[in-house]
Amino acid sequence: MKEDWISIILEEARSQGLTRQALAFPACGGKIDIDGKEILNFSSNDYLNLAHHPHVVDRSRQALEKYGVGATGSRLVTGTLPIHEELEARIAKEKGYPSALVFGSGYLANAGTIPVLAGRNDTIFADKLVHASMIDACRLSGAKLVRFAHNDFQSLESRLQEFPNLGNRQLILTESVFSMDGDLAPLKEIAALADQYGAMLMVDEAHASGTFGPHGAGLIRECGLENAVTVSMGTMSKAFGGYGGFIACSENLRKLLIQSARAFIFTTAPPPAVIGAALGTLDVLEASPNLGACLQANAAYFRELLQAGGLDTLQSESQIIPVVIGDNKKALAVSQKLREQGIIAAAIRPPTVPSGTARLRLSVSLAHTLDDLERAAELISKAVKNS
Repeated sequence: MKEDWISIILEEARSQGLTRQALAFPACGGKIDIDGKEILNFSSNDYLNLAHHPHVVDRSRQALEKYGVGATGSRLVTGTLPIHEELEARIAKEKGYPSALVFGSGYLANAGTIPVLAGRNDTIFADKLVHASMIDACRLSGAKLVRFAHNDFQSLESRLQEFPNLGNRQLILTESVFSMDGDLAPLKEIAALADQYGAMLMVDEAHASGTFGPHGAGLIRECGLENAVTVSMGTMSKAFGGYGGFIACSENLRKLLIQSARAFIFTTAPPPAVIGAALGTLDVLEASPNLGACLQANAAYFRELLQAGGLDTLQSESQIIPVVIGDNKKALAVSQKLREQGIIAAAIRPPTVPSGTARLRLSVSLAHTLDDLERAAELISKAVKNS
């Protein structure tokens, strides 16, 4: 009796085509082998095909052998190792900021940072489509949350005027590359508004780190906005091929986060092998600065093929390419059909995306050849048209 309510919720999700499952796959990356058959995986965030890169794996192995499997303590007790400080120094240099701070995940980076930047008496202005971790962090902060229309800097300005700065802190939140639509934020215009209205600006670069900018330094650095963006947030779990999150910021903000960020203070430090892998990725990006540009060229080609097939890819300008289907059950059916044809293309449904915009979220990886992209575009176009 105590859990009858669970069955009701699960049945409601099933009837709407919103049931979710954690399916086990035998491997990860843009191409995987299942029962001796090569499968094209368009639902992996291993954009640069680095999860199995020999140097990345070797750096991870070296850290594992030197320090063991875990940091065995929180960062403020005994968990900070030289390798953590090395990574933070490398990230700060790469991002063009004075300092950086590593968190256990991207979710924790947002959850730890945003409540320090804004509190109960402050106001946060967030793009309608920012990541769930940012929204959860806003709720944790207790600040007033004001949403503005997606990628609409004029909407942001009207909201800034509607809720003027009365001496308390104001914070603007956006992503640089949006995780479900694959479009790019108008960072220069948003940064100009932040400066004009005296607001801080935090940009989630989870999907831009490694894939845009010099040496994969992200869109903030590509636009030359390091001095205009208060916090550049990123992850090691997308293009870096590993796990973990970080923020790049001023030295003073780093000191404050160490004092106040609960998601940093009250958790064990990231494992050494994870940190070693991230250092290995930075080595690869430094040695091969054009990986992101190659990825974007391939993504543009793939997007053109999908559009030529009559598919709606929204305003995608990145390696993330949505194919909007609309109906939840139809999106699931198309995903299953493609799976039978050797293509993994996950169906993304509400609440991850707005109601009525269920889609395939396609992620291009450097593991995919141009022939792979051509074959996939043909199969995806046929599957959507015949659904």
